[in-house]
Amino acid sequence: MVVVIMGVSGSGKSTLGELLAKELKGRFFEADDYHPASNIKKMMAGEPLEDADRAPWLSILAHNISKWSKQEGGVVLACSALKRVYRHQLKGKNGGSVCFVYLQGEPELIKQRLANRKSHFMPVSLLDSQYSTLQEPKNALYISASLPLKQQLGKLVLHLSKV
Repeated sequence: MVVVIMGVSGSGKSTLGELLAKELKGRFFEADDYHPASNIKKMMAGEPLEDADRAPWLSILAHNISKWSKQEGGVVLACSALKRVYRHQLKGKNGGSVCFVYLQGEPELIKQRLANRKSHFMPVSLLDSQYSTLQEPKNALYISASLPLKQQLGKLVLHLSKV
């Protein structure tokens, strides 16, 4: 199974994803690592990405998810996956072997986190564009980003034990 932890930048996807991968004795991947340099440069300049910018990135991620879903052991991917069409593309033909988890956070909390983050290319100024792009999922486990990390992990592990 591939667990995709989704949400806006700063919601805690990577932190939760790394913990979950350890818990599952699986592997963790960060979707940001697959962005082309042009996307990173654009975001660093404070320009939001368009669908055309995201297309090659999503294609690479979908290909990798397809490979990962056939391997032994769990895989966790931290990926914004903001639109339904992006999630559909990521899921591809893997159906039930991909589980989406939505880290839902209030804008003020996320702005505060982004302001305190030191080593990421996405500036706080792009958060509003992420929220305007976000289409909340219908078929995902919702977890509040404001919960303590241990509670987030507990809810997620419990959910996965029932899938």
